Amino acid sequence: MRKHIRRALVSVYDKDRLIEIGKALSSAGIEILSTGSTAKNLADAGIAVTEVSAYTGFPEIMGGRVKTLHPRIHGGILADQNNPEHLAAIAELDIAPFDLVIINLYPFAQTIASGANFEESIEQIDIGGPSMLRGAAKNHGSVAVICQTSQYDQLLEAIKAGGFSQAERRQLALEVFRTTAEYDLAIATWLGQSKGNELPDWFGQIYHRENSLRYGENPHQTAAIYSGGSAGIVGAQQLHGKEMSFNNYTDAEAAWRAVLDHRDPAVAIMKHANPCGVAVCELGVAAAYQHAHECDPVSAFGGVVAANRKVDLAMAEPLSKIFTEVLIAPDYDADALELLMKKPSIRILKCDVTAINPLELRPVSGGVLLQTTDLVDAAGDTPANWKQVSGGPADAQTMKDLEFAWRSVRSVKSNAILLAKSTASIGIGMGQVNRVDSARLAVSRAGDRVKGCVAASDAFFPFADGLQILIDAGVSAVVQPGGSVRDEEVIAAAQAAGVAMFFTSTRHFSHA
Repeated sequence: MRKHIRRALVSVYDKDRLIEIGKALSSAGIEILSTGSTAKNLADAGIAVTEVSAYTGFPEIMGGRVKTLHPRIHGGILADQNNPEHLAAIAELDIAPFDLVIINLYPFAQTIASGANFEESIEQIDIGGPSMLRGAAKNHGSVAVICQTSQYDQLLEAIKAGGFSQAERRQLALEVFRTTAEYDLAIATWLGQSKGNELPDWFGQIYHRENSLRYGENPHQTAAIYSGGSAGIVGAQQLHGKEMSFNNYTDAEAAWRAVLDHRDPAVAIMKHANPCGVAVCELGVAAAYQHAHECDPVSAFGGVVAANRKVDLAMAEPLSKIFTEVLIAPDYDADALELLMKKPSIRILKCDVTAINPLELRPVSGGVLLQTTDLVDAAGDTPANWKQVSGGPADAQTMKDLEFAWRSVRSVKSNAILLAKSTASIGIGMGQVNRVDSARLAVSRAGDRVKGCVAASDAFFPFADGLQILIDAGVSAVVQPGGSVRDEEVIAAAQAAGVAMFFTSTRHFSHA
């Protein structure tokens, strides 16, 4: 059964479609009460409206900070119209009940995002709006409440239908509590924001489900994708292909982050959240893709590819010949897109290049772990700050390859060894329970290409044995954090072989 709307309270910051809504209310014979600029806009459009200050007998004061915080307003919102005691109480005080409340809030989140100062931001903390919204939502048995302009079409349909049903009012109330929760969270987070690398003592995040997925990592697991926080691949535009799966998203995230670690045109090919090829090339992403694919063409089959530059036809042509699950890039040339879209299976994502989220959150039973993100931008990530501990001077190309290998090894699950030549990976050892096995794996994947290449290790060599495998294979230079109690033993092995080795004093270990 629908509840007839006789009286509405309207007070909105966002005036979009206000006149349309006002005319619909007025045409339906609904009495309108309103505040300040909302009332003025309605009146200027010839819509009958009563100002709240005239109804309460109390003027707006303090620049509008106090205008709706009055018993005649909140009594009309909170009165349970099915409760005789409530009705008697408001009748005795000459308070008329509301059947509809339309409120949208001051744009606090948009204000702080714009870089407004503290005083300006404080003034955009809405007090009366959330109070009225929560009151109406609590009393949704009697009151329908609209808190978003996106609900206006539903409101217009309800006016035509003779009011809202109980189920509709309950859903509208739910949206209010979600809206005010998100609003208050933004304020609390802003007021309690941490300085520098200090982690907050309290934090939260609202997530909105964007899409249900067919299943999770395995077919028996249910899954969905949610948006929240800073921009990223959840907001990417899918230009082509089947719906993204859970595993598609995890691999795409890993690949996207891998290419964002590089300044030059870069391509990463991911499989099971580990790279099977990474390369950068000043000539562009086409050359970078070819070099990345050459690292491990067997594993690249069915992989996820990311590029940090626009994909052109020269990259699309070889890529179109390889089965690829997902391609993600900031943009695509029209002819490249046309060619790639001939492949029905490939999912093509267009994603804006944004700053990397400064915090990482990992759920654990009973809570979460929070840490600052492992960004490749510390002093130890700059070759000029590395300490050479063995071997002779390294030429410019060797140093360039070492820097590439060091920036790339961050994306590899530990224990991680990445071999590189001409700013492209040629062999990667990852996810092993000891560094010796990772070194063997990287060397075996590099094959004959290993001679004269460089190596990066995400963490120190605890013994000389892992390094010795690289030396025996023909690696000419190594970059690693250093810091082992057996560093002297490791340095001695490199020195004996004439291998240039550099310590960064920064670690890029990825445990998950």
